Amino acid sequence: MAPGSNPSPGRGGGRGGGRGRGRGRRTVEPPAVTAVELQAWFAGNLPDDMFSEPPVVRVDRDEILVTGTLPLPKLGKDDDAALAANARIEAFREETREPRIAIAERAEAKFLRKVSWAVDCGDESASFTTASVPVMTRLNIDERATLDTLIDAGVARSRSEALAWCVQLVADNEADWISKLRGAMEDVAQLRDEGPASTQD
Repeated sequence: MAPGSNPSPGRGGGRGGGRGRGRGRRTVEPPAVTAVELQAWFAGNLPDDMFSEPPVVRVDRDEILVTGTLPLPKLGKDDDAALAANARIEAFREETREPRIAIAERAEAKFLRKVSWAVDCGDESASFTTASVPVMTRLNIDERATLDTLIDAGVARSRSEALAWCVQLVADNEADWISKLRGAMEDVAQLRDEGPASTQD
């Protein structure tokens, strides 16, 4: 999939006015928090009937992404399932805008991260106001040449898009390996927390 493409309906909508939200220079570091802790926090703050099952929460240093599942519409045998699912997603987005904003504001104040929302309904999905965060890096001439080749071939419009395409390619083709790395890091963090407390003041 080429960078900048948008296969999901409604992506980039909501409060962002259609644009991803970057972050300025951070003056206060966000508190350490796990996805499990956030799952519990959102479970306590979301209305019980907002989603058909508990939402999945992902987190990094910049963003909390809450993904919920909507029930499938009841369809006649000749109804278009994709059209019905997308209509339900759009209705959810409009009808839950105010409570989602209120919950996001509380979470952003507490966890010092932007909150984004995504929903799945059958085979359809959409994301609302997802964050787009700039990442600085230094590349040597051969690495820059790889990005420029992607630009010259029309795969990307800029080096930043070409780099995002490379990251997505790794995520798509090495998903199992990355998942194992993430799980190993979570195990290390858990073991560290279970260790003896420091006696230093």
